[in-house]
Amino acid sequence: MQLKTMTFHYMLLLLFALPLIKTTSISPRKQAESLIKWKDGLSSSSSSPPSLLNSWSLTNLSSLCNWTAIVCTKTRTVSEIQLSRMEINGTLALFDFSLFPNLTHFNLSGNYFRGPIPSAIGNLSNLTTLDFNNNSLYNSYNGFSGPIPNSIGLISGLQYIDLSNNFLEGKIPPSIGKLRELQSLDLSYNSLNSSIPSELGLCTNLTHLSLSSNKFNGELPLSLSNLKNLVELRLDANLFIGQILPSLVSNWTELVSLYLQDNSFSGTISAEIGLLTQLQYLRLYSNEFRGEIPQSLGNLSQLQVLFLDHNYFTGEIPQSLGKLTQLQGLYLDHNHLTGEIPQSLGKLTQLQRLYLSHNQLTGEIPQSLGKLTQLQRLNLSHNQLTGEIPQSLGKLPQVYILHLSNNHLTGEIPQSLGKFSHLYELDLSANNFTGVIPWNAGMLDLKLLSLSNNNLTRVMPIHLFLAAGLTGLVYLDLSSNSLSGAIPPELHMLTVLQYFNASHNNLSGEIPSALDYMFILSSYDFSYNNLTGPFPTCGIFNNAPKSAFVGNHGLRSHAEGLTECESSSTNSKSANKNIVPVFLFSLLGFATVAIAIAFLLMFHKRSKIRPQVIKTSQNFEDYESMILQEEVKFTFREVVKAIDDFHEKHCIGRGGFGRVYKAELESGQVVAVKRLNMNDSNDIPAINLQSFENEIRTLTTIRHRNIIRLYGFSSRKGCIFLLYEYLERGSLGKALYGVEGVTEFGWPTRVKIVQGLAHALSYLHHDCSPPIVHRDVTVNNVLLEQDFEPRLSDFGTARLLSIDSANWTNIVGTLGYMAPGDG
Repeated sequence: MQLKTMTFHYMLLLLFALPLIKTTSISPRKQAESLIKWKDGLSSSSSSPPSLLNSWSLTNLSSLCNWTAIVCTKTRTVSEIQLSRMEINGTLALFDFSLFPNLTHFNLSGNYFRGPIPSAIGNLSNLTTLDFNNNSLYNSYNGFSGPIPNSIGLISGLQYIDLSNNFLEGKIPPSIGKLRELQSLDLSYNSLNSSIPSELGLCTNLTHLSLSSNKFNGELPLSLSNLKNLVELRLDANLFIGQILPSLVSNWTELVSLYLQDNSFSGTISAEIGLLTQLQYLRLYSNEFRGEIPQSLGNLSQLQVLFLDHNYFTGEIPQSLGKLTQLQGLYLDHNHLTGEIPQSLGKLTQLQRLYLSHNQLTGEIPQSLGKLTQLQRLNLSHNQLTGEIPQSLGKLPQVYILHLSNNHLTGEIPQSLGKFSHLYELDLSANNFTGVIPWNAGMLDLKLLSLSNNNLTRVMPIHLFLAAGLTGLVYLDLSSNSLSGAIPPELHMLTVLQYFNASHNNLSGEIPSALDYMFILSSYDFSYNNLTGPFPTCGIFNNAPKSAFVGNHGLRSHAEGLTECESSSTNSKSANKNIVPVFLFSLLGFATVAIAIAFLLMFHKRSKIRPQVIKTSQNFEDYESMILQEEVKFTFREVVKAIDDFHEKHCIGRGGFGRVYKAELESGQVVAVKRLNMNDSNDIPAINLQSFENEIRTLTTIRHRNIIRLYGFSSRKGCIFLLYEYLERGSLGKALYGVEGVTEFGWPTRVKIVQGLAHALSYLHHDCSPPIVHRDVTVNNVLLEQDFEPRLSDFGTARLLSIDSANWTNIVGTLGYMAPGDG
């Protein structure tokens, strides 16, 4: 009996000693050999195995602690593996987790790792930081897939987990509740598709929780009320439903950021929201919230951004919002709010953006809004506002977007609007304005002007536009007024005008022949006036539809009288063939200068008011250029050097308007360079200019996950080029019909691409003002990220679309192809 007892005690002691024996038996040499075995299965863009890991070598086993990306403990075993942003391709299949029990930091972010996360990760019992995110700012994309292993709950000391931007599926394992030391959990941008496990509420030390952009569903578990230390909570872009219960909100008093947008949350916003006095960012837009906006929001004195738009809120705008003196953005648009705009909003002296559109607001525009001297965007459109535009709005020196359309505003358009020296968009359409169209020399930046559906009289003030130096208009809508007189021939001097609508007025006389060669003008409407003379068929009016001129009974049809260019003799036609190219190239020279000046003026002015326009390139020969993204850290000189002044060996594609080059910069960043050469192109030069202007104008005013990002543009001695983010997988056409990637291109991937493109086109058609039509959606104009997320590119043929009138445009785009639903 005593022997059995002793045997049992020895066995028990041995059992407890096993972990110690295992740990002490792991030598630095074994770890080094294991890392070399793992490295041999990895690769990079420059070599296989990765050259950055050359120190990981059998000839260097004794120097493990001096290897690249390796940090050791005092006992010279590995404590940290830091491989972030090394552009490494590979998997974790050959990594022996059991040999690294002392590992505290495991960082593979910003690489191209793929495959599942092995359940053996649970062997990293001392791990505190796990970072496998894709770090997309550096154009690198991890692609871990499959479920989050349940064994992660064995790593009880974990404090930081970042698995964002991967392809993880399934659910958050309930074992997550065992990680009582966890402070930050980021699982955003995956395909996780379950409800939130109640066990997550056991991680009471959490300060940062991000589950954004997944497919999480169901209601929020009440256990989340235990997370009293949360500073940041991001649950946006999921499929959550149900109410945000007061018992949840009342315990999140340390929150600084609360992002719940793009879900299906419902019910009311409880008054307890006013307890979150540390809150700076509150985003609840695009849900199904109802009821009134609580007055208690006025207690959030630190609030900088408040997004409540695209819900079903009713009642009046709370006067208490005037207490939010730190507020920079207030978005209440697309609700069912009633009553008047509170005068108290004039106290928000830091406000930069005020969106109250698409409600049922009544009364007059408050004079107090003239105190918002930092305001940049003001949108009060689609309400029931009455009275005149207050003169005090002329005191807003920073405004560059002003939309007051679709109201019941009256009186004359005040001259004080001319003080908006940075104004970029002015939409006063669908009101009851009377009198003449005023103008002031201050509006040099204006690109969009819509005054349609009012009661404005007299002639079109084109000569005033030109006298004011305003030649950069892209969109001009004067339709449905009472304008009279002739169409001024000076209209052709608006050299970048792309959309023009003068329909439903009382205009008379002939259509000036000077308009025939406004090649950039892609949409126009002169219908329902009193125009006379021959039906135009020259230049841009060649094959023009009669719908653009219908309702002008004085216009003679083709049968009744031909225009000058059609009625000439054969010899005259031959002479014209020689004259027209001369005229075209003369016009091209003028247009080149005008466009360059317009862009320089536009971007110089807008650089003061648009945060994303950061810097211009300095001292770079004769370049006129602009960097448009704040994270860009390179210059145009570096780009041109990287591609050996556009050497053929760096060319990766050819299109209708030029070539695309791959530029690998010294910093390691890779960018795409799209070059349009005016001298070498077989296309009409004016079309190239139009393509260049369209691409820049479109991409600098939009931002979407599924639309290519433009870094900047440059022009030099007839050569113009644009800089984009570089996408490794190339075009959708390559993926569909090329050799590479075919095995990965299954139906789930195809559905993902279709969904991404649908989101991009929906954004262009419905969320942009005015809407944008791409007109050339082909497989070669869709680029793919490493994870097959699509990016729509090549906006050279894009045009703006009028919402309130018929639209016509020439068929453009890739020969032999017209995109369904986007033409």
